[in-house]
Amino acid sequence: MKTTTLALAGILATALPVHAALPVLGPMPAVPAKLAPDSATMGDWRTAPAVHLDLPVTDGPFQPTWDSIAQHYPGTPAWLREAKFGIWVHFGPQAAGMSGDWYARRLYVPGTSAYASHLKAYGHPSETGYKEVLRDWNPRKLDPARLTALYKEAGARFLLIQGVHHDNFDLWDSRYQPWNAKRLGPKRDLLGEWAAAAKASGLRYGVAFHHEYTWWWWQTAFGSDPTGPFAGKPYDGALTLADGKGQWWEGLDPRLLYGPDLREYKGVTAAAHTDWQPPPAGIFSRHGAYAEWYAKRWALRMMDVVEHYDPDFIYTDGTSDQPFSGNGTGTGMKSDAMQLVMADFYNRTLKKRGKVDTFSIVKFHPKFNGTVSTEEGSIPQGIRNDAPWIAETAVGDWYYAPWFTYDSGAMIRYLLEQVARDGNVAICISPLPDGSLDEGSIRMLKEVGAWMRVNGQGIYGSKAWVRLGEGEDGKLRTLPAGKLGKEQADFAFGPHDFRFTVGRDGSLYAFTMMVPKPGTTLKITSLGSRANLLGKPVTSVSLVGHEGAPLAWRQDADGLVITTPPEMPFATAVAFNIR
Repeated sequence: MKTTTLALAGILATALPVHAALPVLGPMPAVPAKLAPDSATMGDWRTAPAVHLDLPVTDGPFQPTWDSIAQHYPGTPAWLREAKFGIWVHFGPQAAGMSGDWYARRLYVPGTSAYASHLKAYGHPSETGYKEVLRDWNPRKLDPARLTALYKEAGARFLLIQGVHHDNFDLWDSRYQPWNAKRLGPKRDLLGEWAAAAKASGLRYGVAFHHEYTWWWWQTAFGSDPTGPFAGKPYDGALTLADGKGQWWEGLDPRLLYGPDLREYKGVTAAAHTDWQPPPAGIFSRHGAYAEWYAKRWALRMMDVVEHYDPDFIYTDGTSDQPFSGNGTGTGMKSDAMQLVMADFYNRTLKKRGKVDTFSIVKFHPKFNGTVSTEEGSIPQGIRNDAPWIAETAVGDWYYAPWFTYDSGAMIRYLLEQVARDGNVAICISPLPDGSLDEGSIRMLKEVGAWMRVNGQGIYGSKAWVRLGEGEDGKLRTLPAGKLGKEQADFAFGPHDFRFTVGRDGSLYAFTMMVPKPGTTLKITSLGSRANLLGKPVTSVSLVGHEGAPLAWRQDADGLVITTPPEMPFATAVAFNIR
């Protein structure tokens, strides 16, 4: 009944005009005078009421509540399972640091590689800070159409495109953030270019938003060097609109980039100087007016993208059960911003497409009809088929650095680990600051593409089997978790290591995690007749991509025994089609 009602609503909605233009957001409210660092206690996030943001939502059946979204959402679209493999386009001005992830925050932390890189390229952050990086960054060689074609050749069926990272710089012609790529740096609507390239190539695409916790992420920009010739000289985070008079950034308010100084709250300064740690959970009680304004701006920037680019999914980064929860990365305030964004997204999709074939990624939100979860850098212990999810990781790091290891085998084995667990995969291959890919990345992607063209029948549209895999003596050996690098490239699997999938054709696919030598005798213990996990006797076994004589095989009580052919011209892993 729910699906029928939603379909009828879509038919009627397509004849109606799309929701009116998004509202104007008032100016940033005044913030209270600063208190001494670590002198203010945060409010209790557990007892604080959630703020309802007064924002219009596109008309439709979805109301901005979790209950309404769950009630009306028709289920995760089938295209995600069919696609299975995507590329995470995690690219923006922080690539300029060539120091890996979080360059914008770490350039204000002496002793980090980002600080050293910034000193060498730009000077001291009290004189030239991140705003100058935004001014000068220009990825002249970035060609989204060309890169999208390469990603498609590599076997990717969807893209996840960065819209804004923690640095608060919007990569589109943003209505609500003047610090954006159309106005500064490249002076290009980069998100628009990526969206056009994805649509032209037939790839689905989503847009990622990481700006929820920008307001406390940026606190390093309000400090100064503790020692040395610049000791005590403030970094540029504390500049105001008035300070820009006569400067290149005149008319651009630095507070819209860096946010307010929140170091008065206990634990904020210490957390800002860790590799990764949110401030202690709580509410920034003295900044309530600003918090509500910021949450509205957060939501409106996402709605702006949905209105103009019609993505297939949206993604919000974080460690809490939802953005603006008061806990984890949601520290600072509580609001219904996420529900507003999702209701608007689904109603707008219904009006534009006549159906809801989109989804939302809300990291760490509990199992829910309306969201897709993720596994960042980790590999689950077992099969997870109770809710849809995407495994995400980076080759090397989430932004470019010169020390990465490029290995197609690590990418393919990571894909096999996650798909065998019923997951989907999005992998980041970080471009150089100029927007191009280095030779190692290109070679790696082409090798992955060659492998996928042979073995994709066991990947696309697949689902997990009753077992995800097996190893020697019943012990499952798993690829090391984390970003893909030398550890993953050097990890050695043996002839007893298998991963299983069920293809869209109903066949069982048994993937080796290495390429066995010609004439090797393999035994898949999960497929012994005694266990009967297949539910029927095996009737055929073939090696995917092999065009020679039929394989020699037999099904014994304790396993399926296969002898590999006299020639094995394959790379990384092979798949056996078993019926």
